[in-house]
Amino acid sequence: MSHQILFARAWHGRIARSLLLGLLTLGLQACQDGVTTVTNPAPINTTQGNNYSGPVPASKDVQKFKTQLWDNLRDPATANCGKCHYAGGQGAPYFVRGDDVNLAYSTTLPLVDRNEPKNSRLVTKVGGGHNCWVAQNYVCAETLKRWIEGWVGSGSGSGRQIALEPPTRVADPGASKNFPPDSSLFGSSGVYGLVSAHCSKCHQEMAATPQSPYFASSDIDVAYNAVKAKIDLDNPVNSRLVQRLKEQHNCWDDCTSNAAEMEGAITAMSGAITPTAVDPNLVYSKALRLGDGTVASGGSRYESNLIALYEFKSGSGNTAFDTSGVSPALNLTLSGDVGWVSGWGIEIRDGMAKGTTAASKKLSDLIKKTGEYSIEAWVIPANVTQEGPARIVSYSAGNNARNFTLGQTQYNYDFLQRSSETDGNGQPALSTADADERLQATLQHVVVTYDPVTGRHIYVNGEDTGDIDPTPPGDLNDWDDSFALVLGNETSRDQLWKGKIRLLAIHNQALTPAQVKQNFDAGVGEKFFLLFGVSDLIGLADSYIVFEVSQFDEYSYLFRKPRFISLDPTVTPGNIPLEGMRIGINGKEAVAGQAYSRLVTRLNDTDYTLDGQLLSQLGTVIPLEKGVESDEFFLTFDRLGSHLDATTDTTSFSPQPPEDLPPAPDIGLRTFEEIDASMSVMTGVPRTNAAVQATFDTIKQQLPSSENINGFLSAHQVGVSQLAIEYCSELVDDDGLRTGFFPGFDFTASYTSAFDSTSKRNQIIDPLLTRFIGSGLDGSQPDPAFVRAELNNLLDRLGVCTTNCSGRTPKMVKAACAAVLGSAVTLVQ
Repeated sequence: MSHQILFARAWHGRIARSLLLGLLTLGLQACQDGVTTVTNPAPINTTQGNNYSGPVPASKDVQKFKTQLWDNLRDPATANCGKCHYAGGQGAPYFVRGDDVNLAYSTTLPLVDRNEPKNSRLVTKVGGGHNCWVAQNYVCAETLKRWIEGWVGSGSGSGRQIALEPPTRVADPGASKNFPPDSSLFGSSGVYGLVSAHCSKCHQEMAATPQSPYFASSDIDVAYNAVKAKIDLDNPVNSRLVQRLKEQHNCWDDCTSNAAEMEGAITAMSGAITPTAVDPNLVYSKALRLGDGTVASGGSRYESNLIALYEFKSGSGNTAFDTSGVSPALNLTLSGDVGWVSGWGIEIRDGMAKGTTAASKKLSDLIKKTGEYSIEAWVIPANVTQEGPARIVSYSAGNNARNFTLGQTQYNYDFLQRSSETDGNGQPALSTADADERLQATLQHVVVTYDPVTGRHIYVNGEDTGDIDPTPPGDLNDWDDSFALVLGNETSRDQLWKGKIRLLAIHNQALTPAQVKQNFDAGVGEKFFLLFGVSDLIGLADSYIVFEVSQFDEYSYLFRKPRFISLDPTVTPGNIPLEGMRIGINGKEAVAGQAYSRLVTRLNDTDYTLDGQLLSQLGTVIPLEKGVESDEFFLTFDRLGSHLDATTDTTSFSPQPPEDLPPAPDIGLRTFEEIDASMSVMTGVPRTNAAVQATFDTIKQQLPSSENINGFLSAHQVGVSQLAIEYCSELVDDDGLRTGFFPGFDFTASYTSAFDSTSKRNQIIDPLLTRFIGSGLDGSQPDPAFVRAELNNLLDRLGVCTTNCSGRTPKMVKAACAAVLGSAVTLVQ
């Protein structure tokens, strides 16, 4: 649809109130029906802009409609609807009319599904491509849905809810072509020859700019595993390899002939494969593809005070869109080596995602209004060795100025924030305890919150870490609104964080522990509820085994939390046996990931609720075969109701006795990270202390990397001793730390008098025994009396000095400290 609008011009210093309008065509209904209209002079558009002087809202619901939906629709900065759908304009219905909000409300009601906002006509229309105001239609649909949810009830705090929907496609598992277990056919069919010859400049690990997946790898097995998702064995012409060439993506000469050549090779490969038929002896459910499921993403999340949201659904391009619906949209530009993750997300390898300072200003404005906020992220750190802290999420201007930062230092999450009680760089930081090792290189839900009463908190996987904010709560009045939001780096590009971000949400409210747990339970990424029909097996209407399923990575699916449910509210299961459930894919049971094969339970009225009956808390990973659009899943059962798998072997057998293995030591070694963390906790010296960190970085390769005590080397002890000396030196040199550790000891006394009595020596020895050794632990604990005697002997030897004896007292304390800290007390676990 094309619109030509001649804008009004200034005359005698005033803006002309009438618009010269030419060739306006087709309102909303006309766009659907293809009906042409007669061009008439257009009425005045009083819709756009935020000035409203019409009748006041007639009810609370109209007022909420105005603030949550109508004001956004009529603002040209947030939506395009006001260009057409104003009173008397070309785009009937006039749901954005600016003369009377009550009439706009009445017009909008038929266009909104109050029970399922995502099904609203307003949402589906823009989601289908009708005048979306950004490049991605889903962004407009998500934004409109969120505005509608704010109006019709999601603002209550209950979050987005998901209603299960029966699958529209009901089918038994069909005969399917499956990839052979080895790569020989891939090589002989010619497919590998084409991709290795023409795609290796990008889709190969050693390429100048490697692009995953590596289906052109020099290792044919690596290439074979990567290419499966790009080939459709049942319909070769639909293969992604073919379609990309038709789209003129890196053709080697003529794109049409290249696409035909690739299709021919895939057809030859497919023709050599015999379809897999489902074993008729199996007891199986109905079959589903991922797209047949109910979209589960975002269900039951708490989002009442959301001000920025990134779900990373685009999958391509260089923009991560803010779909919070809060203006202005704080979209992020991807730069450097940043890629998209299947199932929603971005992976930062050597780059960043950055918003403009103008759009980022809304964070400062909206957070300062409430004085509290939360940063919520689903992340997968690439490793546990990143320092800096490496910037995961930062609202800052460089290394030394920020409003807030969520970062990583090795196994720790760090929360830096500017307030009246911290400096302009957000220091001191709140960090998770070294010994807890909260941060791991796996998918984690991390939330940091701040409010002016309780200060800062850190939550990992739904639980408060219990770390205490080192500063009292302050105000946020000094926040700088000229800073920019950036993910994966600092704005100065010198604090790189490597890893994946699957979701980021910023709230101008401190989430409560219950709300954090609610969002953790909701999960992340593109997820579906797959409803496997079993009504024909158990004789109950609308009955299903439901799984939450998502694409786990490029090569697999995650199945979790199976439950039984009937969508008929009058149905209860009674007492139905269910045993040995397995997941099938493409006509056969999956060869791996059968976590439910030993399930033995009964579908019963006692455990059945409105949400169904949970069958297992376990999750399992199933290998991806043909790709997300083509893989077909089903369930099989050893027993379900009166149906028994004819292939089940009911013969009992006695397991063989386990093989005798060599005796294993009762004790092991702490690894390098554990040693460092233990010494930090025992002395109270932070691992981030510059001297300690420098020593650790130098000698960590010399420390144990395995817990096996049989691998202990003398070099390990040397490294442990060096690190112990550094920790003890920093402890003794810090007045505050040493006073707290060794209360009452006079470090200014000469060495001849500081240790001249048992009571003075015990001021050093007793804290070392208490803090480093403890008491009553187990039978292998060092004998305190023996350790005390050894320390006294050490002090006697160190007390003999003839030259350079000044300052010897703190040196003797450091030596005694290092002797205990660097011993087997720390090394052995």
